[in-house]
Amino acid sequence: MFENLQLVKLRYEEMGERLSDPSVLSDQERWQKLNKEHASLETVVLTYDRYLNALKELSDAKEMLEMESDPDLREMAKEEVSSLEEQITHLEHELKILLLPKDPNDEKNVFVEIRAGAGGDEASLFAGEIYRMYVRYAERRGWRTEMESLSENGLGGVKEVVFQVQGDNVFSRMKYESGVHRVQRVPVTESGGRIHTSTITVAVMAEVDDTIDIEIDPNDLRIDIFRSSGAGGQKVNKTSSAIRITHLPTGIVVQCQNERSQYQNKDKAIEILKARLYDIEQAKLHDSVASDRKSQVGTGDRSEKIRTYNFPQTRVTDHRIKYTSHRLEQILDGDLDEIIDRLIEEDQSRKLAESGDS
Repeated sequence: MFENLQLVKLRYEEMGERLSDPSVLSDQERWQKLNKEHASLETVVLTYDRYLNALKELSDAKEMLEMESDPDLREMAKEEVSSLEEQITHLEHELKILLLPKDPNDEKNVFVEIRAGAGGDEASLFAGEIYRMYVRYAERRGWRTEMESLSENGLGGVKEVVFQVQGDNVFSRMKYESGVHRVQRVPVTESGGRIHTSTITVAVMAEVDDTIDIEIDPNDLRIDIFRSSGAGGQKVNKTSSAIRITHLPTGIVVQCQNERSQYQNKDKAIEILKARLYDIEQAKLHDSVASDRKSQVGTGDRSEKIRTYNFPQTRVTDHRIKYTSHRLEQILDGDLDEIIDRLIEEDQSRKLAESGDS
């Protein structure tokens, strides 16, 4: 590990010098690429520097402990040694996590697809609540959301919604939300007061950038133009510019109705289609490599039940990590960080165990 850290530090320092090179400064694309890599290594290097400083301070404190005869000063040195040893253990763990292989998609924006499942109108109402939960979560983190397509029912629920989330490291946190979300509560239409169980599915797909080659044969596409329908509010254009694209080989259907022209809607629909096709390829890769599966929190499969929202008990349970919270209202208001942090910690622990560095 320490050899790797030295190499990382050398690379960081080398890039710092190159960023001030006039030939690099004159090439903005090259400069931005180097600057991005330089910034990505900064946390590792600063943590490593803190670790080295702590080691030196520990050595000095131990030397003082050996040489000092005054009881009070010896006690102070003992406390400092104990504190520094604890700090070093923590920093070692932090460095091991920072050196874990990064998911290449973590920094990307995402498309999120929410679909009502079992439960009829109640599932649609819940799908709308989960959509609002993610919009509020994005607002809390300073991310931007843009709704691409929306299909509603007559009660204000959502049959299906696709929206984009843009910001810093969106996929690194949102990727844990893919799967089946289950709600248990008494529906507003239930006169007998019985608790019903309904489900929705959430799919989080990394946006496909220019570095990934997803080929789509135009002959494999059926493109339909239609007038958007449903009470979509001001964000949904009501002209006949909505686009529906069917990818014939896979049967995937994508529609986009948020942009102002057919061309814009078509471009956005192609982006979503690429994200879906890339998501399928990633799932196949994970299925074929057993070790990848072990290192994940859950499978990421859309059919996997990942979380239950129980309204009578004001309880939210994430089944992948056996996590339960009775903060249902706050979570539905977008306060998701505690759950996602736990999922990230579990994911990191599994990867550390798999690498033998736990």
